[in-house]
Amino acid sequence: MLLRLALLVMAVVAGTAAARDKKYALSVKFIEEINTRATTWRAGQNFHPDSSLTYIRGLMGVHPDAYKFREPEYLHDLSEGDDLPDNFDSREQWPNCPTIREVRDQGSCGSCWAFGAVEAMSDRVCIASGGKVHFRFSADDLVSCCHTCGFGCNGGFPGAAWSYWVHKGLVSGGPYASNLGCRPYEIAPCEHHVNGTRPSCEGEGGKTPKCEKKCQASYSVPYAKDKRYGAKSYSINRHEDQIRKEIMTNGPVEGAFTVYEDLLNYKDGVYQHVTGKMLGGHAIRILGWGVENDTKYWLIANSWNSDWGDNGFFKILRGEDHLGIESSISAGLPKL
Repeated sequence: MLLRLALLVMAVVAGTAAARDKKYALSVKFIEEINTRATTWRAGQNFHPDSSLTYIRGLMGVHPDAYKFREPEYLHDLSEGDDLPDNFDSREQWPNCPTIREVRDQGSCGSCWAFGAVEAMSDRVCIASGGKVHFRFSADDLVSCCHTCGFGCNGGFPGAAWSYWVHKGLVSGGPYASNLGCRPYEIAPCEHHVNGTRPSCEGEGGKTPKCEKKCQASYSVPYAKDKRYGAKSYSINRHEDQIRKEIMTNGPVEGAFTVYEDLLNYKDGVYQHVTGKMLGGHAIRILGWGVENDTKYWLIANSWNSDWGDNGFFKILRGEDHLGIESSISAGLPKL
């Protein structure tokens, strides 16, 4: 009887410790710990302290097998004497392409692999057309209909997403409830942040939407006619000058890296991992680069809404393949 009671007490203590440990990554104490260690960036509260880490872990949607689906590598000729500038921001370079400035929200779905892709594809259609064609590719269409891309909301392969764009095409679609395009995003944004009016996030990830090969009733163009395609898809070599040349020539790219708990609390500066556990692989859109206080960085748009980080954007250390950021670059050219 006493042994059973002791085991019960131990189980309760262990459970309480585990629950406390789960919340630690979002606590004020952890943020303070980061700020004592970080020298190039500052942490603050983005997520509500009671947010589920199960939910947050579910946002990391780059499947561990993604490297097997990398597209063939494209190499730029860097011997032409082109001077790559110290700073470059696609938002300033192509001001007539509004999608470059947008920050989307993947909701409670591990669809970052699809978001990084359709965001960059949308930017590239506008850039390639000289600012004349504005087409927001549908994350919903990609995450639900590309069965060769992985597992929908349970993670996918960025390289396969770009290949799908070339071979199968994608329709248009804006954010949740936007009524924009053929297939707007179906998964509602949820309130994982400190203050806000969205519904609270569930502990588990969102369910992958059904592949509907038809447009919403209010959209006048048929599904098959709305599709636009990529002309080719490829990967970029991990060398930072190759990546810079690609962005400067063709526009933002999709990248992927390993996320640790400290990134959840990013506010500004150039992120470098300093503490915390690994959460998983995450895909994002890289739209430029620069130097801040002698630290080189990539400029990145995340897909956790504009109330995360620096208005939805962040900077990460450049030139050292930090957390694999330079090893997983996917891109492609649109068919106009």
